[in-house]
Amino acid sequence: MKIALAGAERRAQIVSAWSFDVFDTFLLRACTTPDGVFERTYELSGISRSSPNVSASFVQHRIQAESRARRTAKEKRGAGEVRIEEIYSYFPFKLFGLSRADLNDLVEAEFGAEVELCRANPDMVGQYLDMKRAGHRVGFISDTYWDSGRLARLLRACRPGLTWDFLYASCDHGSGKSEALFATYLSEQGIDAGASFHVGDNEKADIKGAKRHGIQPRYYPQATAQLASKFQRETALFELLCTGAPSRLDHGARTLRRMVAARSAEGSQAFHLGLTVLGPVMAAFDAFVTRRCEEIAGPGRKVALGFLGRDGFLSHRIRQQLHDATSAYLEINRRVSLIASADTMQPLVDLLGKVLKIDAPTFHDMVKIMPAKVAAFFAGFPDGIASGQELAEALPGLIDPAEIVALAAGLRARLLAYLRQTIPGFDDCTDLVLADLGYSGSVQKALRRIFDLEGIAIRLHGAYLISLDDAFDDLAGQDSAAGLISDLVVTPHVKRMLIRNVALLEQICCSADGSVRDYDGGAVLREINPRPPEQVALAAEIQAGALAFAGRADGVARDYDLDPYAAPDVAARWCAATLARLLLLPDDDELALLGTLKHDVNLGTHALAPLLDGPFVRNQITARGLSAACTAAAPPMWLAGSFAGLSPSYNYLYVLFGANRLPADVFEERASGPVQVGLFRADGGAALEAVTVHRTGLAELRLRIPLSRGMAITMIALPLAKFAPEGLLHGLTLQRGDDVRGAAESQEVVAIATDGLVYAGVQWSGSHYRAETEDGCLLIPVGPMTQEIAVYSVAITALGARPK
Repeated sequence: MKIALAGAERRAQIVSAWSFDVFDTFLLRACTTPDGVFERTYELSGISRSSPNVSASFVQHRIQAESRARRTAKEKRGAGEVRIEEIYSYFPFKLFGLSRADLNDLVEAEFGAEVELCRANPDMVGQYLDMKRAGHRVGFISDTYWDSGRLARLLRACRPGLTWDFLYASCDHGSGKSEALFATYLSEQGIDAGASFHVGDNEKADIKGAKRHGIQPRYYPQATAQLASKFQRETALFELLCTGAPSRLDHGARTLRRMVAARSAEGSQAFHLGLTVLGPVMAAFDAFVTRRCEEIAGPGRKVALGFLGRDGFLSHRIRQQLHDATSAYLEINRRVSLIASADTMQPLVDLLGKVLKIDAPTFHDMVKIMPAKVAAFFAGFPDGIASGQELAEALPGLIDPAEIVALAAGLRARLLAYLRQTIPGFDDCTDLVLADLGYSGSVQKALRRIFDLEGIAIRLHGAYLISLDDAFDDLAGQDSAAGLISDLVVTPHVKRMLIRNVALLEQICCSADGSVRDYDGGAVLREINPRPPEQVALAAEIQAGALAFAGRADGVARDYDLDPYAAPDVAARWCAATLARLLLLPDDDELALLGTLKHDVNLGTHALAPLLDGPFVRNQITARGLSAACTAAAPPMWLAGSFAGLSPSYNYLYVLFGANRLPADVFEERASGPVQVGLFRADGGAALEAVTVHRTGLAELRLRIPLSRGMAITMIALPLAKFAPEGLLHGLTLQRGDDVRGAAESQEVVAIATDGLVYAGVQWSGSHYRAETEDGCLLIPVGPMTQEIAVYSVAITALGARPK
């Protein structure tokens, strides 16, 4: 009986509590990173008016001031906790046209920035109130330079009427959660640690600090490690691609993404790619399309909206989900629209001139006719394959223009019947908005010609995710075009890099159907879909994630009082950075997920081109150098991903090159000196040829050895011991051409297998070698030459000191 009474008395003395971290747990900031508060302070303080375009400098000086204040406090007091006034005492006032008398004004400006950017986290508020109703003591423990008075003001500004049982700010006690602040809290409040909980986002301070004092922690991370890594890359790209723009204030776009992801734990890797990356991009694009339609609408205007297939499939689905509005999905591609718009041969010539290679069956698939002269033209080429440019130049002499005009007129009539079937009230429309991924408006321009030929006065307006803006100066009449990611958002250099890698986005956003080839009675006739079923399924899973983000984002934005599209220019820049991060700086997981995708050429053919080809890039670097590899023509379609397959550093060099931030004298090769290469003929004769050794910006040695067919060389002896006695062989390649320049510039680079090489006096293991004698050589067999010139290229990283 006495034991039972003692137990009851002990339980009655137990005081349980729930403590919450404040910043990034109970309160969230509507900016990309916590130092967004400093960027807003720069604006609110008025310094942005007296010293414009130096927000980055202000932010860095604010961070440095805090670091110096904490270091000094640690040296003087043994603890690094400081108040906000101490931080600003180390700020360089004069640099920004201020004096020390302005210290309090800066403090108030920063507090105002906190009030403006902080939001009460509804998930945490709900948990807080539940614990309070359950009879627990509740309150806050924060590592912060804001004292408890200001912290209380901030909490109530974000959640009016909020009450608490305790509130601890580290700067008031000279100790943080990783030190003695939890102990102070437990002692002063009489809290039983074993019956209490602490919720926070910092693994060291909140989780390990609570555990050290016997408190049960509840981890509330801001983002997964994978998503946090993506965010870091996005910020780096934003600062690289959107120069001069504030990089921390995004109206809560990143906070929205974090919170949607936190509420969406389900789904595959592909689903989460759509949820966290593609969905935010396409939601921003949807907001842009909405603004475009509103800008075009007006008195006496009837505006229709159509999303161009197949790449506009996902954006159309998002439109339907978000707005439940009347919008059409228009299956019109470049091939159909250009042919239908032809009243001369020129549109067909323009189309074919953009095709890399073409044969007779492909021509028939595209044009649907095969005149005898065209068949004879193809028969005159090896394997019946010609370049599109060669065919375009010859076409006027191969086809009767009247035949093309008649073909176009029939297709045009069927296309217009399809438009009338698909767009409600088509003939009453005054304006038609065409939404698409982009880029130069070829379908829009072709439709303009079609409408003009048929006397249709509907104005056409492009709403593109990515626009090549210099292509729109020739738009007719009152037509217009605009891109969310325009040349006012990123530079033309960056735009070209994005377009070079945009095939990945096209495949992800594409419908599962084959490309349109014709129409019949208003119905679409499609080509077969050449993409493998697993690729179609993967795209569908990514699209499902994007749709999930679009469907959940509006509710989450309301919960957190976020408005990510309030400033169109800010939304466009972050959309560009988010998309660029995926296209230009993919991580290893994304490479593994997306690397098997192939690009549907979509010109009425069944051809598929690879997205990734790392060996292609390595061979281009070996044979032609880094800059030539960075400007290589497709395929591979995803060049940035192919660089990433080599290494993250190569990938970033490619991005720097595409952003015009990689000076040629840094990464291009320079002559390092000559070496005598042995050339052996089949008749036993031999000669020494001086070849220049070049050194690249990546510290590789590169040699190019040109041979002519008349030299009859059967073996090259490369004297490794003379210029690089130990090293790594990165590649050995062959290029061919009718002259030396043509061969050296050829993108058709063949890798030579190392197992066919002969190592004379050289120890070899994998790619590593070491010359064992002063005459150690690499012997390279020379195969039969099919063209006049062959260029053999060798790329080596020398290890150790070079011989003198």
